Amino acid sequence: MTRRTEWPVEQTAPGAEGIQDSGGLAPSRAEAGPPRTSRGTRGDPEACGDGGQRLPEPQDPVERARAICLRLLTGTPRTRRQLAEALAERGIPGEAAEEVLARFEDVGLIDDTAFAAAWVESRHHSRGLARRALARELRTKGVDSAVIDDAVGQLDAEREEETARALVERKLRATRGLDRDRRIRRLAGLLARKGYAEGVALRVVRRALEEEGEDPEALAERLPEV
Repeated sequence: MTRRTEWPVEQTAPGAEGIQDSGGLAPSRAEAGPPRTSRGTRGDPEACGDGGQRLPEPQDPVERARAICLRLLTGTPRTRRQLAEALAERGIPGEAAEEVLARFEDVGLIDDTAFAAAWVESRHHSRGLARRALARELRTKGVDSAVIDDAVGQLDAEREEETARALVERKLRATRGLDRDRRIRRLAGLLARKGYAEGVALRVVRRALEEEGEDPEALAERLPEV
C-alpha cells in the first residue's frame, strides 16, 4: 500500500511567479536556476546545516524524493514531468516518486496549467515568440497538449501580429544599407525563427518596408499580398 506522509509544505506559486524570461530584457528564473548563496549552495534551503556542513540525504525514498523536489522548486517553477525525470535520474523508485508528485500537486506546488500560462505570457512578452514556438517549448517540458492549447490560446492573432511588427521595427535599423532582397531575408528569417507563420511574416515585413519608403510595386514582386 502506498504510504502518504503529511508534510508541512510551504505554498509557493508554481507557475506565474518566476517565469520571467531572458532575451536581453529580464533574466528568467526558470532558465537561470535558483539564486546562489554566499556559500555556493545555489539557494538550497536544505543543503547545509549550521556552519555550512552539508546535511546527509534522508534514506527513506519518499523523504529523499520530497527533499529533491523542494530543492528543484526553490526559485524555479517546474513541470511535473521535469520533476519526475529528475527523480528517476537520482534513482528514486517509481512508487515513491509518484507519491511525492501527487502530494505536491494536491497542495499546489506543481501546477502545469499555471506554469504554461505564465510561460506563454513571459516568453511572448520578452522574446516575442509566436504561438507555434511557445507550444513547441512547452511540449519539450512535458506539458499536456490540452494544457498547451489553452495556454497559447491567450494570444490572439491580432496581438501576435502586433508583436511581429514590433520585432521588425527594432531590426530595421540594422538592415539599412543592405539590398532589398537581403533585408527581406533577414527580417522574414527573424520572424520565422520565432515561430511566426509565413503569411504573417511576409505581410509584416512588406508593411514595414513600405512605411520606410521602399517602392510598393517592387516589394509586391518579392512579397505578394497574403
